[in-house]
Amino acid sequence: MKTLTDLKTMTSTRAKPVILVSLLLAAFLINLDTTIVNVALPVLVKELHATTNQLQWIVDAYNLVFAAFLLTMGSLSDRLGRKGVLVGGLAVFGLASIAGGLVTDPGMLIAARAVMGLGAAMTFPATLSIISNVFTGRTERAQAIGAWGATAGAAIALGPIAGGFLEHFSWSSIFFAMGPVAALAFGMVAVAVPSSRDLEAKRIDVGGLLLSAAFMATIVYTIIEAPTYGWTASRTMAGYLASIVLLVGFGVWERRQDEPMLDIQIFRNLRFSAASGSVTVAFFTLFGFIFLIIQYMQFVRRWSPLSAGVHTLPVAIAVGVGSVIGTPLAVKVGTKRIVGLGLLAITAFYLWEGLTLTSTTSYWLIAIQMVLYGIGMGFTSAPATDSIMGAVALGKAGVGSAVNDSTRLLGGTLGVAVLGSVYASIYGSHLNRHLPGALPRGVATVAKESVGAAQVVAQQTASLGHPALGAAVRAASTNAFMSGLTTASLVAGAVAALGFALAVVFLPSQPPTAMFEEASPVGRSLAVATA
Repeated sequence: MKTLTDLKTMTSTRAKPVILVSLLLAAFLINLDTTIVNVALPVLVKELHATTNQLQWIVDAYNLVFAAFLLTMGSLSDRLGRKGVLVGGLAVFGLASIAGGLVTDPGMLIAARAVMGLGAAMTFPATLSIISNVFTGRTERAQAIGAWGATAGAAIALGPIAGGFLEHFSWSSIFFAMGPVAALAFGMVAVAVPSSRDLEAKRIDVGGLLLSAAFMATIVYTIIEAPTYGWTASRTMAGYLASIVLLVGFGVWERRQDEPMLDIQIFRNLRFSAASGSVTVAFFTLFGFIFLIIQYMQFVRRWSPLSAGVHTLPVAIAVGVGSVIGTPLAVKVGTKRIVGLGLLAITAFYLWEGLTLTSTTSYWLIAIQMVLYGIGMGFTSAPATDSIMGAVALGKAGVGSAVNDSTRLLGGTLGVAVLGSVYASIYGSHLNRHLPGALPRGVATVAKESVGAAQVVAQQTASLGHPALGAAVRAASTNAFMSGLTTASLVAGAVAALGFALAVVFLPSQPPTAMFEEASPVGRSLAVATA
């Protein structure tokens, strides 16, 4: 078993840029998959005869399993070796992705997506924890985490573009294409990345692993299902209660362990907890933004899936630029200022978009708005991630990374669920008042399901010899969508404003200077352990 001494020696003989590129490729692949499948959903209805519920789980199975096993895999990577868990995760992810392209049944595709989520949970925390162990200086670590944040954020924004391009060939090409990329990342990590683990960990906290997985699975499942059954339905409330019980049980268990999976005292450190809250808010807005803007571009502007994806490119570029610039800048002027500025930019974007966006707004104005959002996202997520990783000992970097990743997933899942519910409620209410009365009741019910369904109804109505009625349905659904989009945007802006206020009040400006002395990974880990 290699030790942190091996890490120091191997890092000195290998080019750090090669190590970083290998880890960034792995992180890019995992994040790309969170949004790449969405554009293929209409095709899956035609070719696999997937139901609406099955479509939802084709998307959500990945995120649910990903979230459930993040803390577990982060802890195991610290104890068993981060590189081994990372390459194992890439293998699982790549093979499951290829299997997903071969299936002919929606249920099998859901199963493949779930296994891909397991591979993602093994892979993603290890990328950030290895970065923290290889790049130990304050400035170089900030630069590396900035690149990591840029890659992760841009991948989420680029998912619709990649999916739209590959969907032109076939839906299965989306899954087949990720197999070779996973194999490339596997080879690069196997050759270039050094091994490391927590030398102080003696045993695995099985109880902590099980309780954390059960809590994450329960809370994410409850959030995913809440829009369907109702946020205050008995089923949803039971999910909330079960999540609270599991979380309390996890906290009690960890406090009683000599070697806990996660030392919950870390949440008393505002660098850790306030930064985690900032990441949650940032990804709440990011996934909510993608959910809303892709529908706007496809159903209101009537752009193709690929064209809609390409039109979101300013966000991907701006997130990358903001992450790369923001993290080193936070080292110079303070994390509080940069993260606060980022959340303020996100707030301004949502208010600007919510109050000005129409069905005919110039794309150049939309692009400027997206650049503002992307810079704000980069300024928030990457420096906050650097703050989180700076608050944990190097030996516990896997768990620290997993907590950071969990906040991302929880925030993103909440963003889609909450903003989607707000949008759907306003859309349905508006359409119910303005839908033409001449439309048959059954057809009107279909139109109220979503703006996409309404557009299909409008097209079919016009093709059956009622062009005026079809145009009226299209106009009513477009206006209803814009009303829902405006309200959801204002809600997202309010959440971002709350995040800004909390960051300004609670997030420390800079870490203690002593935390970032230029020491070896071994020296720093032993110093933390001794303290």
